[in-house]
Amino acid sequence: MEIQGVVKQILPLVTGQGKNGIWAKQEFIIETPGQYPKRIAMSLWGQENINKYDLETNMEVTAHINIESREHSGRWYTEVRAWKIESSAQPRSAPPQTSHVTSGDSFGTPGLGGPGDDLPF
Repeated sequence: MEIQGVVKQILPLVTGQGKNGIWAKQEFIIETPGQYPKRIAMSLWGQENINKYDLETNMEVTAHINIESREHSGRWYTEVRAWKIESSAQPRSAPPQTSHVTSGDSFGTPGLGGPGDDLPF
């Protein structure tokens, strides 16, 4: 299964010691495109996978995933595991901000966007 979206948040790396050695898990949140975007928490397992994909916020990705549910003490837990991630070369930048300052007069009157205007916007 594939899910496309933009990485919105990268959660702290979680590591631990199991019977087979040290394990590592990196969880991240992607947001799907569309009229009603959804946020989905996913995880990458294994230090080599975490290093291989080097996720960044605002990066557009296609995540190949497996969804698994397990029961523990009468409760069910579902996890979305990414096993492959394809990404664009660069993180998507924030949309450019437009300035609403009108052009100043020819005399450079401060505050009107003319040559004498030293305001940062």
